[in-house]
Amino acid sequence: MDVVRQFGSILSWFGSRPIRDGCGTLEPVSKTLGFVGLGVMGGPMAGHLASKGYEVLVWNRTASKAQPVIEKGALVSADLESLGESCDIVFLCVTRSEDVTQCLESLTKRAKPGTLFVDHSTIAPQASVEVGAKLTEQGFRFVDAPITGGSMGAQKGQLTIFCGGSEADVDEAMPYLQAYAKRAERVGDTGAGQMMKMVNQIAVGGALLALCESMSFAKKAGLDLAQTRELVGGGAAGSWAFENYGPRILSEDWTPGFSISNQLKDFVYCVEAANDIDAAVPGTQLVQSLLNISSGAGLGELTTAVLYETLLAMGASE
Repeated sequence: MDVVRQFGSILSWFGSRPIRDGCGTLEPVSKTLGFVGLGVMGGPMAGHLASKGYEVLVWNRTASKAQPVIEKGALVSADLESLGESCDIVFLCVTRSEDVTQCLESLTKRAKPGTLFVDHSTIAPQASVEVGAKLTEQGFRFVDAPITGGSMGAQKGQLTIFCGGSEADVDEAMPYLQAYAKRAERVGDTGAGQMMKMVNQIAVGGALLALCESMSFAKKAGLDLAQTRELVGGGAAGSWAFENYGPRILSEDWTPGFSISNQLKDFVYCVEAANDIDAAVPGTQLVQSLLNISSGAGLGELTTAVLYETLLAMGASE
């Protein structure tokens, strides 16, 4: 009988771990997944998981946003407590540090010991460290896994994900992340994922300013904007911003994929993190001040590329 019990324990252990095929690829075992936050990023991400045939429970403050994911096979949880109780791994994709904390307070009320929480939100790195420490004290596990790639990357399943956490926990989450990522890597312990996202946002801000400033200059110089984008964007000055936001400038399409208000929120976290590690971020602070001008003009919920219009309205002495 003891042998039977030991064998059963071994099978149970293997059943809780990801397994690898002959090529070393991680293959997921059967788990119930939860997904909290079905906005412009989270909605498509949860949809990819459901489309892959995983058992997915979802929750969103605005219930109507769940409909596209329901059509792909997901089920809606009545509340966060029930979702936390029912799931082995819970993914979050919400807006701010306080949103993550509030959601986790409800999710963990009835969650099973050992439940893995994977946070795709962009929050303050220090907040992520604190969240991870608290969850560990409560007997849960945590990976901070902020994402980049924009709304189109989410829709196409082509996101890049920066993972912070233990190797074992990142390994366990990885097969599911691959449902909506072109690249997902562990970059360090808890909080490192958010630090890498700060690096990303610093670079994104610089590229955004380069695009909008150069295109507004070209406009005032009387140059053809379509030709400018093609020639400049195809050379050494080319960037993701030129490729993806350039067409929006040409068509004056300011509908949000990633809004100014969200970018400003991230810049607050960037500057806080920079102060914590004594790093200079003058370029980020410049873009932050310019986006604040755009936001003050009522453009805060539009795409960040509308900075072009703000710069176009400014003169050389401003």
